[in-house]
Amino acid sequence: MVRVTVVGGGLAGTEASWQLAQRGIGVDLYEMRPVVRTPVHQTDRLAELVCSNSLRGNALDQAAGLLKEEMRRMGSIVLRVADEVRVPAGSALAVDRGLFAQRVTDAIETLPAVRIHRREIQRIPEDPVAIVATGPLTSESLAAEIAAFVGQDHLYFYDAVSPVVDADTIDFTRTFRASRYGKGGEDYVNCPLTEEEYRAFFEALTTAECASVHEFEREKFFEGCLPVEVIASRGPETLLFGPMKPVGLKDPRTGCRPFAVVQLRQDNLAASHYSMVGFQTQLKWGEQKRVFRMIPGLADADFVRHGMIHRNTYVNAPSTLEPTFETRRRPGLFFAGQMSGVEGYVESAASGILAGLGAAFRARGLAPVAFPEDTALGALGRYIARSDPAHYQPANIAFGLLPELPRRVRDKAGRRLALSHRALESLDGFRTRLSALEGALDPRAATTG
Repeated sequence: MVRVTVVGGGLAGTEASWQLAQRGIGVDLYEMRPVVRTPVHQTDRLAELVCSNSLRGNALDQAAGLLKEEMRRMGSIVLRVADEVRVPAGSALAVDRGLFAQRVTDAIETLPAVRIHRREIQRIPEDPVAIVATGPLTSESLAAEIAAFVGQDHLYFYDAVSPVVDADTIDFTRTFRASRYGKGGEDYVNCPLTEEEYRAFFEALTTAECASVHEFEREKFFEGCLPVEVIASRGPETLLFGPMKPVGLKDPRTGCRPFAVVQLRQDNLAASHYSMVGFQTQLKWGEQKRVFRMIPGLADADFVRHGMIHRNTYVNAPSTLEPTFETRRRPGLFFAGQMSGVEGYVESAASGILAGLGAAFRARGLAPVAFPEDTALGALGRYIARSDPAHYQPANIAFGLLPELPRRVRDKAGRRLALSHRALESLDGFRTRLSALEGALDPRAATTG
């Protein structure tokens, strides 16, 4: 059996391994945990989610929803498990993190074609076909090897994690349940603040002490995941248009919209933990307790997990990778996940599909096949490979990455749905061609999903 080496057991690595195994390709999957631990992972399970339990929007009028639907049609193990262990989150897809990681681990461990090795890989594999999917917390030795390979220093940005609160310590008499604009029923716990409470909270937040980063590195946060105190530092009203925006919510006790709101989202199926939505933070742990307990309903909150900050590392994808996530310098070597220059859980898993499919073709002596650019998967590949390398920054999937429609649709929601329907039609045609090609190579390799 032809074998491919995959380094990293996160969302991208497990997805790539699954895609390869479904096509009759053997996989040697290397994951350094628990032998070598990271600052943020808590278990040794594959595909552990550390920053949030949310995989974002699930509807076709949202770019993340389109990408997820394409992934389902490509037989994604990440989406299959996520749908099985989802928890209430309005129109978003959120999961029980513990069950999610356990079920993905179980699924990969039961694949006869996959061998899991628990040890650190310190060098880029020299195997004919390999995928490096080590994530944002790549070990220093391998990160240095990758930097030498691409011929330049890594770009970097800091990522921050939201706190998680013990449900038994939330004062639900001070909160109300609702989703914005009534979408999703009562999936969120809302902590309403008066203007006076908000001003006091803002003052405490903007004067609280933060954890320091290395002195030799300039703080560079991803704009889509800014720490709450960084948002607040941009002005006294910025939080009201960000994580504390009250729009679409009405407090049933007053019949009015609150001045500000902090939302809590269920973090597990048992509903014993709730995460603070949009409250990524680099505050010191003592300061988190002091400041966040000023929020109505959280005065006696116990923090199951504090917010924290860590460094994410990624390559300058446009100068390094093809739309198939294969390196230009060395055919047969692929990067996937956040290391490859995508941002977000869903995008990382999607890159695993793209790299896994490309590696399957290389394992059979063929050049990888790029997805159509009018699909979300293809647009993601085009973005990482064709953007300006001088100003590159990781991005979440967005409708703006897809080609425009032939005819202008004035209605925003209608235009998004039209882009989604075009993308899914294009993907189905691509899958038909792909299945015929793979089936001619190996009867076991027909596209799943």
